Amino acid sequence: MLASLFSKTRPFNYIITGIFFCIAFFLYQLALGNVFSSLSGMGQNALVFLVLVASFLLVNFISLRNALTKKDNYAVLLYLLLVLLFPAIFVKTKLIVANLFILLALRRLVSLKTLNAPKEKIFDASFWIFLATLFHFWSIIFILLVFISIVLHTGKDYKNWLIPFVSCFCVWVLYVFFSLFFSGKYELNFQEMMQLDFNFSGVKTTMERMSLGVYVSISFLFFVSQIIDYQNKPLNMQTSFKQIYFAFLLSIVVYVLSAHKTNDLLVFSFAPLAILGANMFEKMERYVLKEISLYLLVLISAVVFVLQL
Repeated sequence: MLASLFSKTRPFNYIITGIFFCIAFFLYQLALGNVFSSLSGMGQNALVFLVLVASFLLVNFISLRNALTKKDNYAVLLYLLLVLLFPAIFVKTKLIVANLFILLALRRLVSLKTLNAPKEKIFDASFWIFLATLFHFWSIIFILLVFISIVLHTGKDYKNWLIPFVSCFCVWVLYVFFSLFFSGKYELNFQEMMQLDFNFSGVKTTMERMSLGVYVSISFLFFVSQIIDYQNKPLNMQTSFKQIYFAFLLSIVVYVLSAHKTNDLLVFSFAPLAILGANMFEKMERYVLKEISLYLLVLISAVVFVLQL
């Protein structure tokens, strides 16, 4: 029933996903005592909530508008299940804002396949990535995805290779302007922002290790299955899927390089994984297997979420 329900784009699917997301978000905030803690705390919770909702909408838009998935809602459902594995994301404002900007960049990069206004799309994508860097520095790794996309789509025009540097300059100017306007001083501590840390001991509790183990299993299944299926993709879609593969791999690099490693740093990988997972479910021919697999994922994500409250 669940597989058939999400096999088509229905308003009811968005309602179901939205309800479960709202319940999960409220329960986690309630468990932390953040629901009515203070006016500023409520405002921050509202901001986090809206940014996460925007992320869901962007994942849905990227997958459907660019034909990365068929006319179904598997990607949105899988994105929700990945979020439930790491509910600490619900209190990481800077991280989810950075992820939103990366999703905006991914939206522009995937649409490069149409070759309409490529320079504008390259500029926009680079701009969003450099903005994300202000919230989580190592998201700057995704600028490599811009250059990879240029190679895949518009590499012959040398001007396109210079556009990301123009975007970087624009973000720098805007940051300096707003810093001086609101605080009267300009301060950007690159030494602190660029901290490297290869210590993986940040995952301390048993539940955090369990959720990470589930994530590794799911990501390995989704990624490897779609790498194997790459040759079966339509020729006009293969470059787009290369971008999704690289987006996932770069998100892992961000996690490896980031200091103070916690599971929520994996948020940058959720959108690529959701799209790859949706493709895997679309290719499943046995209906019973598809239903069982989807119900199993929902059950595991729900249990892991509840155990972390």
